[in-house]
Amino acid sequence: MTRRSCAIYATGIVCAFLLIVGIVLLVTQVFQIMINERIKKEITLAENSRVLSSWINPPVPVYMQYFFFNVTNPEEFLAGRAKPHVTQMGPYTYREYRPRENVTFLENGTKVFATNPKSFVFLPDMSVGDPEVDLLTTPNIPFIAVMNEMHSYSFFVRTLVSVFIKSMGVEMFMTRTVHEFLWGFKDPLMAKLHTLKPEVDEYFGLMYKKNGTHEGEFVFHTGEKNYMDYGKIETWNGIRQMNWWSSDQSNMINGTDGSVFHTFLSRKELLYIFAADLCRSIHLAYVNDTEVKGIPAFRFAPPPDVLAAPDENPNNAGFCVPAGDCLGKGVLKVSVCREGAPIVVSFPHFYQADRKYIDAIEGMNPNKEEHETYLDLNPTTGVPIRACKRAQLNVIMKRVPGFPQTKFLNETIFPIMYVNETATIDDDSATQMKTLLLIEKIVPNFPMIILGMGTILLLVLILLVCRNRQRKV
Repeated sequence: MTRRSCAIYATGIVCAFLLIVGIVLLVTQVFQIMINERIKKEITLAENSRVLSSWINPPVPVYMQYFFFNVTNPEEFLAGRAKPHVTQMGPYTYREYRPRENVTFLENGTKVFATNPKSFVFLPDMSVGDPEVDLLTTPNIPFIAVMNEMHSYSFFVRTLVSVFIKSMGVEMFMTRTVHEFLWGFKDPLMAKLHTLKPEVDEYFGLMYKKNGTHEGEFVFHTGEKNYMDYGKIETWNGIRQMNWWSSDQSNMINGTDGSVFHTFLSRKELLYIFAADLCRSIHLAYVNDTEVKGIPAFRFAPPPDVLAAPDENPNNAGFCVPAGDCLGKGVLKVSVCREGAPIVVSFPHFYQADRKYIDAIEGMNPNKEEHETYLDLNPTTGVPIRACKRAQLNVIMKRVPGFPQTKFLNETIFPIMYVNETATIDDDSATQMKTLLLIEKIVPNFPMIILGMGTILLLVLILLVCRNRQRKV
């Protein structure tokens, strides 16, 4: 056998081998399955120390912005001569640090216990105004809380309490610095109640005792058993289901805490998040494809039915407490899980809420760009690339018999403040993510590369055979 014949046979054998192997790998998708399984294993808390480290100490900077609504005409509103007019103050921006502590793996690494204390540091360069100087006029929430607690008492008792509060100089609206209203001050009414009931704290603030504290004890699934369960909450404060709403479905603790999600997300699925500050779980639906720092992402946002009235979404009837006592679209009463004032949450400026709530307050300008909550998630890894959580705190103000200060009031959901909590993936994490996604794209294409090499050798084989025949002729 000549050297030329040996080359032809060798080329033919290698060509056939590459073509067969390439076709088999392409049909069976071995590399695709292999890389998918690898990603599923990589993005779990028990398998990957880097993922666990990022989960315990997130490298992504989180910023909390507080916006307040300053009331400019409290006297006219209380006298029934005008609807309330508010002007927006802020943002007052804080860097939020949220490490996980007391991390303990349970049940052979399939679950993990952790707390998540949050601390805040003021950032003057990212703020508009000084919270320790700027004065804010807003509804007196401690006063409203006392009136709310007096509903079950007789008119005579309510009148006596009203006279007593009036003698203290306490009014329906208060003026304090933003810092005091946010982080706490000694309130005269709360201080007086403290002398009568020591368990009542004499200090009041929207974030009082919340700097450096956590929202509860969580047990999460690590994804070790099933990658679809990665990050899902097993228990919160030792319970699997709440008890303050009026239906079992509304009391369910569903989804993750919003910091992680399972891999290989679908545009058709709903993502569930348990929000401890809202005392409920909410769902997010796919909106559109987007890109952040060169990383592809799916945008998910709460659809309008999350805070829809029960006549639009019957599933929300369970959030009416007592049963049948429902508010309109776009607002949720959370005072059932937070003792005191009748607190209501909504999206900022009553975005997606009934028009009556917007029209009742002069100064509301809802718009999607500034007031929508959303999550941008990489669909392959399930990692949040960009997040924006926006929520507004409101209080119900209404006429209470026995309190003459309220005699001209119609029930009004009064905006107090809203938060804009944002986070965007840092550059180092983005680089690591893009490297992982590049590998995920290249490896599944190995069968095509092998087929390409086999095709090239087939062309070489045909050329060699033709030239060999020409020589013989």
